[in-house]
Amino acid sequence: MRMADVGLEFDSGVAVLTLENEARRNALTPELAALLAAACDEVDSRPEIGAAVIRGARGTFCSGADTALFSPSVDWNAEGAELLGAIYAGFARVKRLTVPSVAAVRGAAVGAGMNLLASTDLRIVAEDARMIGGFLDIGLHPGGGFISLIGGLAGPQTAAALALFGERCSGTEAVRLGIAWAAFPDDEVEPRALGLAARAARDPELARRVTRSLRQELGPPALAWEAALELERGSQIWSLHRRAAGAAPPERA
Repeated sequence: MRMADVGLEFDSGVAVLTLENEARRNALTPELAALLAAACDEVDSRPEIGAAVIRGARGTFCSGADTALFSPSVDWNAEGAELLGAIYAGFARVKRLTVPSVAAVRGAAVGAGMNLLASTDLRIVAEDARMIGGFLDIGLHPGGGFISLIGGLAGPQTAAALALFGERCSGTEAVRLGIAWAAFPDDEVEPRALGLAARAARDPELARRVTRSLRQELGPPALAWEAALELERGSQIWSLHRRAAGAAPPERA
C-alpha cells in the first residue's frame, strides 16, 4: 500500500474505485489523481465491465485537493499549471469513463471532491453528507471547471451560492438542488450505489452505448468544459500567488 492509493475491485460486471488517502481524508494529490486515472484506464480496457462506482475509504468521499501542496515554497509561475493539471486529470478521467459511473458519497465532498462527484453520471449521497465548495475559505479561486460542473447540474444560482457566497449543503439538500439523484442513511449509500451500478452492468455493451448517447445529448460539450478548466486554472493560479504573498482569507462567519 502506498501512502495514498486507489483500490480497484471487480464484482459481477461492476468496478469499484476507492480513494484511499486516510491521513488526508482522501484528498487528491498528483499521485492519487494519476492512480485514479490508471484505474479508469483498467476499467475501460475490460469489455465485461458495465459500470463503475466511485467512493472514498472510511466514510469520507474526498476532502478536495491536498492543501499541503499549496506551500508558499511552490513557484506558481513555473510549477502551478502542471501541479493543478495533474490533480484535475483524476476527475477529468472519471468524467471520460466509457462505462456509466455512480458516486457513493459519504461524509464530506469539498472543492475538487465536488468536481469528482460531479464528473460521474449519477450521485447517491448520505443524507448528512456535507457538500462544500470551500475555495473562499482558503482564499482560492475555484478550479477544475467547478463552476461549469455545478452550474450544469444545478443551475447558476447554486453554482454562485457554493463558489462565490460560501454556502454549503447537506446530502438531502443536494438532491433538492439537483446535484445528486437520491439521499439515504449513511450505511445504505454504498449498497444502493452498487445496486444501481449492477443493473447497468448486466449488459456492458449496451450500458457503454447508452452512456455515450447520454453524454453526447445532455452533457456539456467537451470543448466547453475544457475551456472552463483553462479559464479557472489561470485564476486559481493567480489566487495561489496572492496567498503565497501573504494574503489571508477572512475568517468564516
